[in-house]
Amino acid sequence: MSKVAITGNASGTGVFTVASPNSNVDRVLTLPDESGTVLTTVTGGIAINGPAFSAYISANQSITTATWTKVACNTEEFDTAGAYDNATNYRFTPQVAGYYQVSGGIVSTVASTLIISQVYKNGVAFKKLGNLRATISANTGAFGTALIYLNGSTDYLELFGYIAGTSPSILDGGADNYFQAFLARSA
Repeated sequence: MSKVAITGNASGTGVFTVASPNSNVDRVLTLPDESGTVLTTVTGGIAINGPAFSAYISANQSITTATWTKVACNTEEFDTAGAYDNATNYRFTPQVAGYYQVSGGIVSTVASTLIISQVYKNGVAFKKLGNLRATISANTGAFGTALIYLNGSTDYLELFGYIAGTSPSILDGGADNYFQAFLARSA
């Protein structure tokens, strides 16, 4: 039969306490048969409860043809860390350094020849998410994902759209025009 041994560090002065939660159910803690670090919500380099958000536009947003325009995703589905500004700047500014999986897209309500969705980092074009070049029917969009490093203090992301067509506008919100991100791995 295997045994469990807890050994203190002779140079340490802190007390390590194992506490159980208030529960009326028996629980079993099963350890893996390998050495390594047990993951917790504060384990370095591992995202467990990092920032995440999802937002979309609530109504049509008109844009000038062939002009980069910030997508005003003003309706949050969730924002776990209060890091997305859905009222003024429409930007994601997480306070945790790491690598973020970012996704988003736009849909044109009119026939177009070019639809592009792109993430801007710190106000500068950074990663194209989607790019459609052809004769494109109405209600067609450009969507995609990117993995982007953010420093956790000053870096921020915004979603921009570009549509070449006649009097284009971005389609009414929900599942069509959205911006999302989550911490995939802390730095």
